[in-house]
Amino acid sequence: MRLVDSDGSQRGVVSARAALEIAQEQGLDLVEVSDKADPPVCRIMNFDKFRYELKKKQQEAKKKQTVIETREIKFRPKTEEHDLSFKIRKIKEFLAEKNKVKVTMRFRGREIIYAQTIGLDALTKIADTLREDCVIIQEPKMEGRQLVMFVGPKA
Repeated sequence: MRLVDSDGSQRGVVSARAALEIAQEQGLDLVEVSDKADPPVCRIMNFDKFRYELKKKQQEAKKKQTVIETREIKFRPKTEEHDLSFKIRKIKEFLAEKNKVKVTMRFRGREIIYAQTIGLDALTKIADTLREDCVIIQEPKMEGRQLVMFVGPKA
C-alpha cells in the first residue's frame, strides 16, 4: 500500500504490516484513504481528531445554508376585500423572508360550483397584486375540493 505520513510526506509503497508498525510507533492510527487506487492509499493520522474536524466542518456548512420553508395561506370564496388585502400583506411578509407560499382556496359543500368563477378570479387577482414581488411557481389548479397556487420570492 502507498503510505502518506502524518505531516503529508510520501513514505512510498510499504506492506500493511510495516505501515501498521510505523503508525503504532508514532502513536497514531492507520487510515485507508482510497481503496480504489492501485496500490491502495493509507495515511497515518489521529483518527479521532480527523472525525472531530470533519464534524465541525459539516456543522459550519449547515449554518451557512439557507432553508426555504413553504408557508400556507388559506382563503374561502366568500372572503371579504379587507381580509383578502390583509392576507396579501401577510403573503408579502413571507416572500420577504425568502419563503415559498402556498395559496389555498377551500370550497365547502355547494361552494364547489364557484371554483372556476369566483375562486379562479380571486386567485388571479392575488397573483396580479403580487406579480412584482414574486414569481408564480404553479398557476391556480384544482386539487380535490381546493384551488391551489404556489408563489415564490424573486431571485
